Amino acid sequence: MTSSGERAVSLRDVRKTYRVGEPVHALDGVSLEIPRGSYTAIVGPSGSGKSTLMHLVGCLDTPTEGEISVGGREVTALSERERTSLRGSEVGFVFQTFNLMPRLSALENVALPQLFQGVSTAERLERARTLLEEVGLGDRTDHLPNELSGGQRQRVAVARALVNDPALVLADEPTGNLDTETGERILALFDDLHAAGNTVVMVTHEPHVAARAERTVHLLDGRIERIEPAGEGRE
Repeated sequence: MTSSGERAVSLRDVRKTYRVGEPVHALDGVSLEIPRGSYTAIVGPSGSGKSTLMHLVGCLDTPTEGEISVGGREVTALSERERTSLRGSEVGFVFQTFNLMPRLSALENVALPQLFQGVSTAERLERARTLLEEVGLGDRTDHLPNELSGGQRQRVAVARALVNDPALVLADEPTGNLDTETGERILALFDDLHAAGNTVVMVTHEPHVAARAERTVHLLDGRIERIEPAGEGRE
């Protein structure tokens, strides 16, 4: 479902340096284009810069140097308020630890991001209910997170990521805390998202997860080591 010639994300000579004593170069001159509608896996050992890259693409952080464009907008040129608005409308996040609000029901968790978009309560709840039904949790809308299994909580997190109909879905180790069978169900949801035309970027350390993507970007020491199309470099 990739749209040739259209870019969802563009990074140009991006560097991110943290200064705690000696400078640490989390990203060191990364240039990368992510086509609209594509499915990209980001892999690499611990400390390679995977999560830093994800946070920068998701407008959760800004680079020390370089340029990042998301949805055709230059992120580094935006104010904090403008980045927050872009993040809320264009980007959906799915985290390994789910990041659900413990005192809110599944329905309320999914509806929450639309609160900041000025959507009415009735519309928020209707949209949230529809998405929970789509991920197979129509009968769990009133359950709190601690009343749900790990797989169910991750499906709530996927529904929440989609509630604002984002063009870009970012997933940071979304199956890392799940058993194999449940992880496969979550990955099938991402396959469906990609098939529906969403741009999916997934950070993972698991080769079988990366194998589901159209291409794999290998990071090492804050730099792109190589980029593999689907099926290359795998047994």
